[in-house]
Amino acid sequence: MRYRAWRELIIGLKVKGCSLESRIETNGNVPVQVTEFGVIAGKDGKLRCDWCTSDPLYQAYHDQEWAIPEHNDTLLFEKLCLEGFQSGLSWLTILRKRESFRRAFAGFDLQLLSKFKQQDVQALLQNSGIVRHRGKIEATIHNAQCALRLLDSFGSLDQFFWRFEPPASERPFDISSSTFRNLSKTPTSERLAKELKRLGFRFLGPTTAYAFMQAVGLVNDHMDTCDYSRKVQIV
Repeated sequence: MRYRAWRELIIGLKVKGCSLESRIETNGNVPVQVTEFGVIAGKDGKLRCDWCTSDPLYQAYHDQEWAIPEHNDTLLFEKLCLEGFQSGLSWLTILRKRESFRRAFAGFDLQLLSKFKQQDVQALLQNSGIVRHRGKIEATIHNAQCALRLLDSFGSLDQFFWRFEPPASERPFDISSSTFRNLSKTPTSERLAKELKRLGFRFLGPTTAYAFMQAVGLVNDHMDTCDYSRKVQIV
């Protein structure tokens, strides 16, 4: 009922021509329209989280991937690595380079990537299609090796990561614009980062771990009034 009431209020304001209070903030170097309700009504009539509306690629990611539970090992590892590369940059920058990342890192295939040598690192440092950060490149190769060892203990990355679905007591009562912008790490993301570090993984602190949890659906941080919050809940 709360979702329906808020949605009707927001749509009603839009239909009546009322302007929703908004401001422009930056996410990395990307300007983002931020609204009082945390959502923006698109031309298709759908309400979306306001952070995704600056670019069609961003919007497609929001609609089709973000917060939808992911159980494919290759995609889990890819998203873990890309969140590591994103640190200090905007996620849109990473999205624009994602296909280049996939080509450069053998589709994030653990068996292939774990065998990369120093000459591969040097080649990657010359690849303008990716983020050319030596530490993150070397960490990605190293983390593939760690992930293979992890498979011996847990059978799959899916089995490992989904042990870190947080308890309801850790989740905020609602996801509003102000709540969302204060979400950067949680006790569970700190536990996940600590466990990954114990297993030898690099460049994956609690903030990166939480962004990964958001991306793969371990948490649903769509705004309560976002139409795609409901979609995630019924997947």
